[in-house]
Amino acid sequence: MAYSFIGDFECRADAKNRVVLPAAFKREFEGQETVRLVIRKDMYEDCLVIYPYDVWQSMMSDLRSRLNPYNRTHAQFLREWQSGTAEAQLDANGRLLVPQRLLDIIQASKDLVLLGVDNHIELWDKQKRSSSSLSGEELGALADQIFNA
Repeated sequence: MAYSFIGDFECRADAKNRVVLPAAFKREFEGQETVRLVIRKDMYEDCLVIYPYDVWQSMMSDLRSRLNPYNRTHAQFLREWQSGTAEAQLDANGRLLVPQRLLDIIQASKDLVLLGVDNHIELWDKQKRSSSSLSGEELGALADQIFNA
């Protein structure tokens, strides 16, 4: 299935670390009886990445095709890639339970931002997200670098 998560939404985790997904994100799961997700720490940024399970499976299939399990470096990469990962489901109220250990990894408060990034969702501490955003000029320079290389 193709997903397209669009927008950024401020939210607050409740006492049990449940986060309500915005309606715009929940629409992407329409018709699915059970919404399975995988949450992991981003490799580059201080945020969590939330993947629909089938997107995760596709990524893992791609990884398996590129990695040799008998190569020590490859095995180490896969081990680290899988650490800090959790499977989750949306409950009947459209809430996602985010494990405390993952929130601790990114040092998140209860004030969060959910950011749609194509086929996945990023979960940021609100204050960290606002301080990590690029200015318009920086975004333009990055676009020039990527598309005019």
